[in-house]
Order: sequence, then structure tokens, then C-alpha cells
Amino acid sequence: MITSESDLPPRLGSLTFHGPLSESRATRMIERLGATEPADVLDIGCGWGELLLRVLEAAPAAKGVGIDINAEDLARGRALAETRGLTDRVEFVEESALGTDRGPVDAILCLGSSHALCDPEQPHDPAAALRELRRLVRPGGRVVLGEGFWQRTPTEAELAAMWPGAHAGDHLSLGALVDLAIEAGFRPAWIETASVEEWEEFESGYRYETEVWLAAHPDHPLAAETRERVDRQRSTWLNGYRRVLGIAYLTLVAVA
Repeated sequence: MITSESDLPPRLGSLTFHGPLSESRATRMIERLGATEPADVLDIGCGWGELLLRVLEAAPAAKGVGIDINAEDLARGRALAETRGLTDRVEFVEESALGTDRGPVDAILCLGSSHALCDPEQPHDPAAALRELRRLVRPGGRVVLGEGFWQRTPTEAELAAMWPGAHAGDHLSLGALVDLAIEAGFRPAWIETASVEEWEEFESGYRYETEVWLAAHPDHPLAAETRERVDRQRSTWLNGYRRVLGIAYLTLVAVA
């Protein structure tokens, strides 16, 4: 019997960022972006907007908008903004990014969310996402893009252990991804990739509180389905994309 909210499996409370991103890397990215003194910042697929809030702290004249379709994450973002005294400079909006008219802006954050810019009925198209990002940013503006790429071609066994329907065409190589950014009208000002340590911090942090909850509540009514979900997620990482799938963090400058 569920007696209170505290009895429920926790969700992502151990994560600062919803991705393999360390404090040190985030700080450097924010410093580079803040130095451009953007007037407006758009965060696509913002989640709880941790990176957006930090950019606004680094660029005191900027205002920001974060868009996402997850109401729970957006509520967490609003609470964080209130704690940091940023409620008058940031808006968290529950809406789709597909075809958004919220540009052009000086700076865009799009970390692990480029799929939100693509037709959901079609395979993910990073070229289309990059064209959309170019449409939404002013000439000379910046885009910080976090995008998956293959560190090497995955084997059939690795693909079979990943997400349902995974295939080699799901991602590009890093070089091909950067070439697409250039074709879309950007110059790649900074190219960096998530480290193994960042991946492990993220993957373990993603499940940490839930694993602890499962150990303490083995007979809870939600334990079986939660255990099955978490075991499947972990296996997808360890037996599938670990050291195969990378995350590139590209700081792109829009060509005038």
C-alpha cells in the first residue's frame, strides 16, 4: 500500500544536469557563452534548466526561455529560478519545440534535445535540426549543441543490446556531425566530447536514488516494474552503448 509521496520511486534527484556533463566542463562552456553578453537565451528541451540558469547568472543582462514537454522538470526549473532570484529573467514553458517561433535569439542551448526540432514521424535528422538551430539564432550568435555520435561503428551485438530498433544509421561520426554544422551555416568554435568519467557519473546518477529505493522497498507494489525498468536501462548502457556512443558538445557560431 502506498502511504505517501515519499514511498514512491524517486526521479533524477541526484543529477545536476540531465546528461554526461561535469561541473568543470559546464563552467567552461558557460564562461565562453557568457563572454558574448547575449541579450536573450533559448533552451530547447531544457528539462529543469540548470544550464540555462547558470548562463543567466553569467550574463546579468540576459533573459531566458526554456521549453520542454515535461511538466515535472519545468516545475523543478521554476523552483530553482525562484531560489536563485531569477524568476523575473527566465520563463519555463511547456510546449513543443517543433517549428517554434521563439527565435531569433543571441544564444541557444540544445543539449541532448535536437530530436525535438525534427518530425517525430521520421528518423532523427541532425541536418534538419541544425538548419532549425540556424534559423533560430541571429548571425554571430552562439549555439551550444549536445549531440550523440558514434565513437566507432557499433557491432550487431551491441546494437541488439541498445534501445529497441537501434541501428548504425542512428548517429554519425564526430567528423560528419561537424561537417553538417558547417553546411547548416555555422563555424565550429569549440569541439569537445564527454569523457568516460562524465558518462559513468551520469549513468550511475540517473539510477542511484532508484536503486537505493529498490533495496529498501523490495516488496513495494511498484518495485517489480521499477526493477525491470532500471535493469533494462542499465543493461542497455553496459551491454550496448558504453564506450560506443559519444556525446559531442559543439559551440557553434552562426555565420553572418
